[in-house]
Amino acid sequence: MKQGIHPENYRLIAFKDMSNDEVFLTKSAAETKETIDVDGTEYPLIKLEISRTSHPFYTGKAKLVDTAGRIDKFKNKYAKFKK
Repeated sequence: MKQGIHPENYRLIAFKDMSNDEVFLTKSAAETKETIDVDGTEYPLIKLEISRTSHPFYTGKAKLVDTAGRIDKFKNKYAKFKK
């Protein structure tokens, strides 16, 4: 590899899925000020809302989030077309 063109801060970082508290380590150059202790070693921490451990495509489990009764409104509106 060419010298001097890659980031200086390329290191192991802990990524934490906040929806299920799953933590995984991978290399990254992402900036963060938070840290987490994993197996007795402190790593920089990046918090994620969703990752491969909680995404419905990878888990096969669909999450249904009903905001302000939208699903009920839809069902009531289209109930007349039900056979």
